[in-house]
Amino acid sequence: MKLSHTRSATSAVFDDPNLVSAAGLVPVLALAQRAGLADLADLHLSVPGDKGANAGMKVASLVAGMVAGADSIDDMALLRHGGMGRVFARPYAPSTLGSFLRSFTFGHVRQLDAVASRFLTALAAQAGQVLGDSSGGRVLVDVDDTIIEVHGHAKQGAGFGYSGVRGLNALLATVTTTGSAPVVVAQRLRKGSCGSPRGAKRLVADALKTVSTLHPGHGKPLLRADSAFYGAPTVGAALRGGAQVSITVRLDPKVKAAIATIGQEAWTPIEYTDAIFDEVSNTWVSRAEVAEVPFTAFSSKKATDQVPGRLVVRRIPDLNAEKKKAAGQGTLFDTWRFHAFFTTTDPADLDTVAADKTHRGHAIIEQVHADLKSSALAHLPSGKFTANAAWLVLAVIAFNLTRTAATITGSDFARATTATIRAKLITVPARVASSARRVTLHLPTAWPWETAWTRLFTHGCGPPAPVTS
Repeated sequence: MKLSHTRSATSAVFDDPNLVSAAGLVPVLALAQRAGLADLADLHLSVPGDKGANAGMKVASLVAGMVAGADSIDDMALLRHGGMGRVFARPYAPSTLGSFLRSFTFGHVRQLDAVASRFLTALAAQAGQVLGDSSGGRVLVDVDDTIIEVHGHAKQGAGFGYSGVRGLNALLATVTTTGSAPVVVAQRLRKGSCGSPRGAKRLVADALKTVSTLHPGHGKPLLRADSAFYGAPTVGAALRGGAQVSITVRLDPKVKAAIATIGQEAWTPIEYTDAIFDEVSNTWVSRAEVAEVPFTAFSSKKATDQVPGRLVVRRIPDLNAEKKKAAGQGTLFDTWRFHAFFTTTDPADLDTVAADKTHRGHAIIEQVHADLKSSALAHLPSGKFTANAAWLVLAVIAFNLTRTAATITGSDFARATTATIRAKLITVPARVASSARRVTLHLPTAWPWETAWTRLFTHGCGPPAPVTS
């Protein structure tokens, strides 16, 4: 592809007041309005003073900016170009939205959490397919944290976390079904140096309450997590919330003793359709063996904290076994590499192989982390911790809204990333025309995703009126 004219015969001027760069915001915000985003924020947020006035409109503006690609407060200026003021009411200045965020306290962040959970429930009512059909499979809840890197020295709460990166720690819980991509059901921003399980008990309880609203009467959800969350508080919160658990365990002496009791005949060979990456050996593995043994978690604690279940173990050959044998270290745990997780699932529902496969699906939450970090969480925009905590909640709202909008358009976008959805459905240029108290968006001809966009528009705004000119 090349220019149709010479460079000297090409010019540009910013002079059209009727153009918008993100026409997809029209049906997306119509969807948000039908689900009551602004109304929920007005009802639950009590940010004081003039900075907290019109909280619903400000929350909707921040979410709209994130859906359109904003990853900083200054980026909210993209809501104030061309014809945006003709299709949207009250496009706030970035400085106003920044002052609003900096007025948040911890209590206001928790109020915004309530808005996020209720909004997701309302989205499900508007477009239930976003959560898929859980009747034919399990409802899977995944919990994990991630470090959001920050720069500069003015970020409250920033510190070096488990990854060795200076930042703030975001703890998320997602829900997935066999027929849907994950949506976020709970979130917390924490200090960068905090341990992974801090606050997980409360987050798990909140997440499962939301899940019970989204999927009533569909059996017990399965909560999956890595070894950082293997503890009596988190597991207890999951069980009290009506969930089963599948959580990776560390190879402590009790776990090793349990593994050592597994007979050689109990191991079942499996071949993975797609190779999995073994972080310890830094290799891709396509073959392994699995087995299980009864196991009581937290057996050293009081009886009420002890949890009976299964220890499911996956083993792969240790590539360094020969070297270890030569050094006189040819023990069981030098010959094989073991990966174990504890689960309370019924073997009749999930046998050993199925339990292993289901547990490995926990990696799906890493996709959510990556998606958010390539969108609104590319930066945490404020030096104030509570403002950044509110920004995280708003980013989650934008993520869930974008996911819902994409699902409405059909299967092609149901599992697409936010960046893909934005490029094909949101940032579509349009010319705004007004006549007879109607607004018409004139979009590019031959837009490759016109059918999907029209389906979304029809859902949010009703059938488009015929255009005569």
